[in-house]
Amino acid sequence: MKKFRTLFVSALVLTMTVALCGCGGDKAGEGDAITVGIPQDIEDSLDPHTAVAAGTREVLFNVFEGLLKPDSNGDLKPAVASEYSIEDEGKTYTFKLRDGITFHNGAAVTADDVIASIERCADTSNGEPLVAAFSNIADIVKTDDKTVTIHLTEADTDFLCNLTTAIIPADNIDNAASNPIGTGPYMYVSRSPQENIILKRYDGYWGEKAYIENVTFKVISNPDTIVMNLEGGSVDLFPRVTTAQAAQLSDNFEIKEGTMNLVQALYLNNAVKPFDDERVRQALCYAVDPKEIMDYAFEGRGSEIGSSMFPSFGKYFMPELNDTYNQDIEKAKALLTEAGYPDGFEFSIKVPSNYTQHVDTAQILKEEFKKIGVTANIELIEWSSWLSDVYSGREYEGTVIGVDASTLSPRALLGRFVSDAGNNFVNFSDPEYDAAFKAAVSSTDDAVQTENYKKCEKILADKAANVYIQDPAELVAINKKFTGYEFYPVYAQDISKIRLAK
Repeated sequence: MKKFRTLFVSALVLTMTVALCGCGGDKAGEGDAITVGIPQDIEDSLDPHTAVAAGTREVLFNVFEGLLKPDSNGDLKPAVASEYSIEDEGKTYTFKLRDGITFHNGAAVTADDVIASIERCADTSNGEPLVAAFSNIADIVKTDDKTVTIHLTEADTDFLCNLTTAIIPADNIDNAASNPIGTGPYMYVSRSPQENIILKRYDGYWGEKAYIENVTFKVISNPDTIVMNLEGGSVDLFPRVTTAQAAQLSDNFEIKEGTMNLVQALYLNNAVKPFDDERVRQALCYAVDPKEIMDYAFEGRGSEIGSSMFPSFGKYFMPELNDTYNQDIEKAKALLTEAGYPDGFEFSIKVPSNYTQHVDTAQILKEEFKKIGVTANIELIEWSSWLSDVYSGREYEGTVIGVDASTLSPRALLGRFVSDAGNNFVNFSDPEYDAAFKAAVSSTDDAVQTENYKKCEKILADKAANVYIQDPAELVAINKKFTGYEFYPVYAQDISKIRLAK
């Protein structure tokens, strides 16, 4: 199971192998190719700074690195930086760059590249910064070509979590989307839209070299063909297969089980009727039984959640919120009547068609809502349409999706519900929430931070910002000729650890 052994410095988000040739072994280079199946193409951007989809980030995890990067235990480890120090009670961060580290084009990584990358993500000329926490940066100072110091306006003991932001060449920023260049164990080769993304091992990598030389991420948008692709040998590994798909696979495959580290929910557009009425949102919450959903769609797997936090976040997770809305059909009906909908209402749930687990969840929700007189119409849409219409355009009533944490910090999950947050796609707005979140991120006292993050979670639950369901179990199907797969506490597929089984 995915776990954090060390948390915080937690959990990202938003929602992913050509047969291997060569002799078995466990030295870098002893492998030729692997094909990993993914349910959607990279629709947003190959630019690591502007990519928002979790499925994009899990592919780019292999190509890009920040000053720091998470390991499979949830610890932040030096990457582009070899060491760092924190001074002035969390207001000053100094990083020493790793000796000999180079980009995939062979150019040495310098302080100028680090400064250009961070300044780009801190820029507010076009609105909010690409990384919200970077708005707290007062200045960045280059001591020499290998040393960078970041001064913050206000102390932030959680700032390190944001320094997983990719470092890219200063002279390639304008071409980052068309010519991705990073420092990771794999370098970008090509992309065929709706077909694949191809990577190749970077033999100049500063750290432990990847075992397998060539990686193809194959787009399989039709979930009905996943088993066929696996058994037919065109795919070697597929993350997030369903229990039904896992049951169909032969003994040639190992099924590994972890957790997705996602907040799966029916996300509601709080700015449109009838969901601008808290009582209506609460009624939907009372109509739903998360355990029923997990039993029917996931064979009982998964962890119930009652707010925008999942169990891997340890001290921040509040299991008691799971009981905020225990299923109560009569109470749900009474709330609808009070809100002016005694006969219920009709609404649409937009679901990305390539995510079977979300489609199955929506189908069960539809049946549960019938009990309170509410008709839910499921509209299956392409992933690209979900990104443009639902996430960016906010043109929807309800949607079933899983939201991840893009960094090892609770603010990655909770920051999206601040009233003016650019990624607040549910249009939640509450002054008390905004104040609690501000108190959390501005405090250097861990107890105060934790208290206020939990206050945020309780507000989301009490005001029924969304209909929270579960952190789904993650089933990974991998051909037994491979070994070394590891789960991560963020959305990532680390191909560099995978190798031929002996």
